[in-house]
Amino acid sequence: MALHVQEMIVPGLAAPVGPYAHATRCGELAFVSGLLALDEDGALVGRGDAAAQATYIFESLARILQACGSDLLHVAKLSFYLIDLNDRFALTEVRRQVFGAHRPASTLVQVAGLIGDGTLLEVEAIAVVQSEK
Repeated sequence: MALHVQEMIVPGLAAPVGPYAHATRCGELAFVSGLLALDEDGALVGRGDAAAQATYIFESLARILQACGSDLLHVAKLSFYLIDLNDRFALTEVRRQVFGAHRPASTLVQVAGLIGDGTLLEVEAIAVVQSEK
């Protein structure tokens, strides 16, 4: 069976600002692009508040995964990019609330900066989706 890559643009989320999709789906995997805490109009949510930004990002992630035919409990891998490593404590608490006992593989990297004034973190994900019929 030949696999194809399906681009996913999810209505109600900030439009991608470059030549990329919110996610791509290929076979039984969804690859979610890096998410920032930007609302539908591209305005920052939770300025100065890592927990608020993480909460908004995970809400956006859930919407994207639903559009791909998946959900948060089928996330296999998360990658986190933080400007300040001290924000990992707030991120970890929100992550526990969102994922409960589900523990995807994870990477956390400190970066010098992110796109957008005031963005504190960026999250990308890989998830399992239903088989294509």
